[in-house]
Parts: sequence; structure tokens; C-alpha cells
Amino acid sequence: MSLFLGKIHYWLYHKIIWSEKTEEEIVRWAEDHNLPAEDWVRQGIEKYGAPTEEKPLEEVIDTSNIHGWLQERIKSAELRQAALITLTLAEDPDFKKDLLEIYKKQGEAAALEYGSQPDSPEGMYQAFNDFVLEGMPCDRVNEAIFEDSNEYVWKTNTCIHTPYWDEVKGDVNHFYDLREAWAEAFIKKLNPEFTYEKTDGEHRIVKS
Repeated sequence: MSLFLGKIHYWLYHKIIWSEKTEEEIVRWAEDHNLPAEDWVRQGIEKYGAPTEEKPLEEVIDTSNIHGWLQERIKSAELRQAALITLTLAEDPDFKKDLLEIYKKQGEAAALEYGSQPDSPEGMYQAFNDFVLEGMPCDRVNEAIFEDSNEYVWKTNTCIHTPYWDEVKGDVNHFYDLREAWAEAFIKKLNPEFTYEKTDGEHRIVKS
């Protein structure tokens, strides 16, 4: 079965798994705060499909429709997480502070897993892109607009996340706030010589 799979498929699956890791942390946090996490998980699975549970890709993927299977898993992960966050904030908007901390810790955990320390802005971006779930490569969401030895700058051409948040009647701005926290923590932990910034719709990884 693995003969049908390429590096890019494992790369995408790794990104899906990391999205699910954050989802798991939110669920654990909700359980600790006596929120109806079990009901939320059940509803999410019923409506949007079950998580992969980090099973080996070869065991779960439909090799007759590799692209479609991965696309559906991305959609499922995005919808479950959007619904979970929306339900959490409906309980108490102040819970966003806790969610931001969860995302920061997940960013740091991802940096520790990466296993190497890039020494260029472009290398830092590539590491960032190895974890952030931003649709399929064919979606061409991000576009580099400037790079040199001290800075890597890119812009987002389209928001692929809004439809998921609209479907769960949530606010996609929460998603971006949380991912900014993740990105800042990831870059700082991966190599303290670099920082992540977002201004006027442009993303920057800058060497200090």
C-alpha cells in the first residue's frame, strides 16, 4: 500500500495529526473545567467525522482516492476544532485566555519535536509550514513576497478557514488569534534569534 504514497502525503498527514493534538488538549482542558467535553466530542464525531488517532497512514488512507481522503481529513479536523472552540467560548468568552495558553504550549511542543534549529528566515518558515494546517498544496494559500538573510515575508491569498467557522456559526477571528499565539511560541522556541510578526495582512519571520 505504501507504494501509492509519497512524501507529501505523509507531510500532510503529520499536519493533520498536529491539529488533532491541539484538539485533544482543548478537550482535556474542558474536562478539567467541568465542561461537557464528552458531549462535545461525541457531537463533533457525529457531525464531522472521527479523528485519525495517530494511526499509521498506511492503515487508514483510501489509496484509491488519496487526495480526496486527505482533503476530507483536513475538513474534518478543521470543523471539529472550530466547533469545539466555539462551544467553549459560548460557555464563557474569558476562556479564550486559557485557549491562547493551550495554543502557545502546542507551538512550543511542536518546536521541540522538530529536532533541528534552522538558522535562516526561510528555514524557519519551512519548519513553520511543516506543522500549520493550511489546506492542500493545490490551494496555494500562502505566497512569499520578500526574503533575505534577515527576513522572510509572506501573504495569505485566500482564507480557507472561514467556511468551516461559518458552518459551526463561529467567528474565524478566534482562529487567527489562536494561531498567532501558536506561531509566536513556535518560532521563539525553535530558535530564539527569530521572531514572528503579523502586520497589515503580511506575515514576517525576522532575525533579531
